[in-house]
Amino acid sequence: MTSLSGKTVLVTGATKGIGREIVKSLHAEGASVIGHYGHDERSAVALLAEYPRRLQLVQQDLSQPQAAAALWQKALRCADRIDVLVNNAGIYVASPLEDAEAWQAGWQVNLQVNLQAPADLCRMAIGHFSPLGGGIVINMASRSSHRGDGPEHLAYGAAKGGLLALTKGIARGYGHQNVLAYALAPGWVRTAMAEDHIASVGEAAVTANLPLREVTPPSDVAAMIAFLASGRCRHATGSTIDITGADYVR
Repeated sequence: MTSLSGKTVLVTGATKGIGREIVKSLHAEGASVIGHYGHDERSAVALLAEYPRRLQLVQQDLSQPQAAAALWQKALRCADRIDVLVNNAGIYVASPLEDAEAWQAGWQVNLQVNLQAPADLCRMAIGHFSPLGGGIVINMASRSSHRGDGPEHLAYGAAKGGLLALTKGIARGYGHQNVLAYALAPGWVRTAMAEDHIASVGEAAVTANLPLREVTPPSDVAAMIAFLASGRCRHATGSTIDITGADYVR
């Protein structure tokens, strides 16, 4: 029996990049997965074709207020019980200081997608887990959670920093109910967004200062999520796992 047999995991942002690898790892460990996607129906259809068993997909635009509640209800129509919540969906929108309108818009969407929606899902998950004897929350933060982000993306770093505080608070406040909470803080991960940057500056320029001399593969992040979802390290609850190839160490 694999480590997640009989478990149901809800994964946001499940159809591309890191999310797709998360689905792959969880599925390989025997989990039934409810995957969320925002707008890319083509990627959703392709993922379902790859995993016709133990995968269901639900659509919701998390940039809209109250979207998380709607997503949670859709997920519960797919399964009576959710054992693990993986808040992976995120957005990287600029919030330039010199443009007041873009500043406000950037903060609004970054906070909504990267912090408010995950927080809302955590709230509903905690309420769902308690009568079941516990459950697990895994939040996708970022290296930016620790060191902040660049001048154009202050809102992104702030939102991801808030996600770390949320994770720690859940672990401390609900551990007695066997609700476990973990965060991951990746650095450079080889996703479509990273590939665009790599193509613009060259692979060597990106990897020159990375100790492992390579961009982190999404499978490394996904493997850690599958391990944490298994519940095999309960006493690491509240921890943030850095996956940066030692590019950023604390």
